[in-house]
Formats: sequence, C-alpha cells, structure tokens
Amino acid sequence: MWPHFGIHALLVVTVTLSPAPAAAQGENDVTGEDLYPPLWDLAPGNLLDFPVKDNKIVISAWNYQDRLGVYKSLLSASAKYFDAFGPHNSGNILWGLPLQHGWQFRTGRLADPSGVTSCGYENGELLCQSVRSWWSCMNYYLSIIPFLGAVEAGLFGQLPYEIEILPPEEQKDDFCYSVKDCWSLMPKLMDDWKAFFEYLLSTEQKAVRSASLSSFKLDNALGLMWKAHTSSIAYALPTFHDSLKYLSDPEANFAEDWANAVDFIAATHFRTDLLTTNNFQAFLPQRMLVEGDVVSSISDFSPEQNKVLVSLRTLHKVNKITGGLLLKIWQKAMSTEAGRRIGRELIESLTSSQNLELLDLIGI
Repeated sequence: MWPHFGIHALLVVTVTLSPAPAAAQGENDVTGEDLYPPLWDLAPGNLLDFPVKDNKIVISAWNYQDRLGVYKSLLSASAKYFDAFGPHNSGNILWGLPLQHGWQFRTGRLADPSGVTSCGYENGELLCQSVRSWWSCMNYYLSIIPFLGAVEAGLFGQLPYEIEILPPEEQKDDFCYSVKDCWSLMPKLMDDWKAFFEYLLSTEQKAVRSASLSSFKLDNALGLMWKAHTSSIAYALPTFHDSLKYLSDPEANFAEDWANAVDFIAATHFRTDLLTTNNFQAFLPQRMLVEGDVVSSISDFSPEQNKVLVSLRTLHKVNKITGGLLLKIWQKAMSTEAGRRIGRELIESLTSSQNLELLDLIGI
C-alpha cells in the first residue's frame, strides 16, 4: 500500500499537469497553418534538400530552419508507420519535437539571452539559434541526437553522402557532430534513440512477412520514444546548467520546472501527435518570463497560463523535497497500459474544468 502522502500527491500531479484543451485551434483541421511550427513550409523537406559539400550533407544545427528540416526529414521518413493513427501524417508521435521547438522559436527562447549578439532577434539574425540559449542547447539533444540515431538505425536507408553537422562558434565541446562522434561520447543515449527507430523498422520487416502492420504497437513505440527523450534531457541538464545564468530567475525556474515535468508526462506514454501536442502546449507561456513576473499573477497571461506555471513550480518543489519519491509513485501508477491510459486522459482533461483548484502539495 502507498502512504497517505503518496495517494494524495499522485492525484494532485494529475491536476497540476493538465492544461485545458485549445478548442480555438480547430481540432479537426490538420492542415491549418497554426498547427505547424513557424516557417515549417520553408524548411528543407528531406535530407537531399540540404547543401551538399565535399560529398557530405551539411546541416547547420544553429539555424532554426535547418533544425526544422531535420525534424521534417524524420517525420517524412517515418510517416508510413503512423498511417493508421491520423491523416496527412498527423498521428506521427514525432510531432512533439518540432512543435515544442517551434514554440521555443515563437516565444524568443532560442535567441541570445545575454543580449551580446543579435542572434535570434527580429532586427538581427532571426533564424540564428544562440549557443547561449539554454533552450537551444537542450533542444540539440532532442533534434540532432535523435536524427543521428535514426541515421544509424537505417531509417533513411543507404544515404549517398555522409552527414556533417556544423558546430557553434562557442562551447564546441558540449556537442557531438557525427554518428561516430556521438556514439563515442554518449553511447547509451544514442542506443536509446536507435532502439526507437529500429522498432519502427522492425514492424515494417514483420509486415512484409505477414502482409500487415499488425505488429506495430503504438504504446511500445511511445515507450521507446519517451525513454530516449528523457535520456536526452537527463544527459543535457547538467551540461547546460551554467546557461541558466543568462535567464531571469522566473525563466530559469520555469526551464527547470518544465524539464522536471517531462518525466511525469513521459511515464504516461503521452501521445505527441500533431493535434494532441498543439492542445497540450497551448497554455505554455507565450513569452520569456522576466524579472518581476510572479507566476501566480502575471497580468498579460491567462488564468490557465498562470495556473500551469504555478502547477509546474509546485510539482518540481515537491518532487525535490521528497527526494524524487513523487516521481517514483507516479511511475509506479503508470506501469501498466491501463494505468497509462488513465494518466493520459487525466492530463488531457482535468483542468478543462474551470472550478478545479490547485491543492497545496507542500501542505500534504
């Protein structure tokens, strides 16, 4: 039996992680421009649309459009595995990655937070992604590393050229730039991403033998993807902790709160398809937090946005105070497919009720 604290905390977590559905975005409109990351149509559509130099496909990972192109290539190459889950590749669970990155771009989180350069600013180099941005550096491990794992797994087949990832101007040692390079530096992380893409490929091979895609199980795919996703964050967090110094205290706190929350979301095998992800992140803060912002009462944020910020802060604090016990309890509850289904439903729906009040976790 779980302790009295555990039962109540578990119930509260489901409340605190639950943004209200974004009905205004049009739930059935999978072609609406608002559903896609900014500049999605302008990004390279596949790997051979990138520049080729010295027999290498050259990708500038510090250019927003190039990172989008990496995501676009992943989505295109994996589309056939998700045909059964929505039209126009909308059911692809890789949508969560570029949509989150698009939110970061739209809200100014990829720009140079130190203000020393014009990288990422509208009156400067808009498409530039700053290596001083905590969000941009963390995202490298959720874009380039998955991409290189997919290359190694064979998702793109036999490529006619090698892949070359261009380094940033600073902090070059904080990143890796090729399959071989990354494998030597972070073998477990690369293994986790490779395992996800190998699972997709294995279902196709089984389908060839059985003439169906019945071997594909979405819950299995989500489990492998979220395992790799959380591994990326766990690896990158200590590496870029110093980058938080460039952010305001409220923004730095939010960044760490969000990273903590991902572990709870991951445990449910949350479906990161096009529509679900859009609905989920609709109430994330639509600008950088600045000094003076009090997360419970930011005047230009909606009540729902303020509520989500408070919830993420409280969730992080309680998980820290309990030495990670809260996360372990949640993961235990999510250890079955039935439990995960309930967890996802709670995350998607609980705070659609405007009468739901945030409980005091610290008091419990």
